[in-house]
Amino acid sequence: MDIFTVLLVYLETVNLLALAAFGYDKHLARVHRERIPEAALMALVAVGGGVGALAGMLLFRHKTRKRRFTVGVPVILVCQIGFFLLLIYATSH
Repeated sequence: MDIFTVLLVYLETVNLLALAAFGYDKHLARVHRERIPEAALMALVAVGGGVGALAGMLLFRHKTRKRRFTVGVPVILVCQIGFFLLLIYATSH
């Protein structure tokens, strides 16, 4: 397996986890149970789960009033996309 295949599998996994975490946290909020800490949700974003987190925010309408998420998730996602594009460019030349 080449490095890009490993990276894609990693990103798919972390983004599915982020999507599931946002959905599960929304469920916990609705049933008034102990929630997933915001720091844990943001950690999933930081390690590459920005797409899944953003999808979870929109799909479940979760954390959409929290500036930390409405600004932080897109900013982190744009930075990560830039990093991955730079990585692709650097390895192709």
